[in-house]
Amino acid sequence: MSERSRVLIAIGGGIAAYKVCEVVSTLFKAGVEVRGILTEQAQQFITPLTIATLSRHPAYTDQDFWQPSHTRPLHIELGEWADLIVLAPLTANTLGKLAHGLADNLLTNTILASACPVLLAPAMNTEMWEQVSVQRNWRQLLQDQRYHSLEPEAGLLACDRVGKGRMAEPSDIITAVHSLLFTQGKRDLQGKHLLISAGGTREHLDPVRFIGNPSSGKMGVALAQAAVHRGATVTLVHAPLTTPLPKNCRTVPVTTAAQMQAAMLDSCTDADWIVMAAAVADVKPAHTAPEKLPKQDLPSHLPLEPIPDIIAQLAQ
Repeated sequence: MSERSRVLIAIGGGIAAYKVCEVVSTLFKAGVEVRGILTEQAQQFITPLTIATLSRHPAYTDQDFWQPSHTRPLHIELGEWADLIVLAPLTANTLGKLAHGLADNLLTNTILASACPVLLAPAMNTEMWEQVSVQRNWRQLLQDQRYHSLEPEAGLLACDRVGKGRMAEPSDIITAVHSLLFTQGKRDLQGKHLLISAGGTREHLDPVRFIGNPSSGKMGVALAQAAVHRGATVTLVHAPLTTPLPKNCRTVPVTTAAQMQAAMLDSCTDADWIVMAAAVADVKPAHTAPEKLPKQDLPSHLPLEPIPDIIAQLAQ
């Protein structure tokens, strides 16, 4: 990422707009230059002053679009300024406009006048999201390689229903922003399948005691998320993690080294690259008790046996 990357936050009219404040603040603290556009509907939920205060730059609205004080058309200036546009929350209305090349406000005009990558974070009611027309617009828009997606999540919605439609969390949006700034939105891994391992395996002495390590899995998860943003199909085989799972990739949870080996061997046949980022145990207890051992029955010496080398197995 360049020293002063430029991100334009385009805010649509939905209750999830309040989450964008955290995105703007966090990016600013990370040294990113941030500017904002709010639709008329977005201003029903947050104000331009809020975004301007958090970003240390003016926040633009449709009212600014028609001011004669600009030396150049505002949508052209903003479109050329941005290294990345983040559209969050993306409403069904704006999705439909972009899918059909329509531009009737500052936000849509700016996106059509830009050539940079665009990160989409939809948010809407479940029934709205699942409408045939909305899904058709979504698929159509994503056919354009400059658009990158963070699909809505399942959870409690503003309508008091539980279902898919929640905007991606600010932390996920921020992770995607940094990844897209680094790769400049290039999909140079399109058509490639990456098999990645992550996390620290556990080898049990009994159902509650184990030999393990404090690996968080952050490295493998970060590699998986970066590969997804670069267009790859990713399978992540992971031992227990202390970090959230990446988005838009296949995940296979395991616990022991033997389980990881089996999962990796099962998934490696069509993998173009294999990345071993997991912290795999080298030894395991020679015997595993089927029930929790009483304290007085714990062995004074723990016989161990080696664990087969997963990389050697994959290389065969």
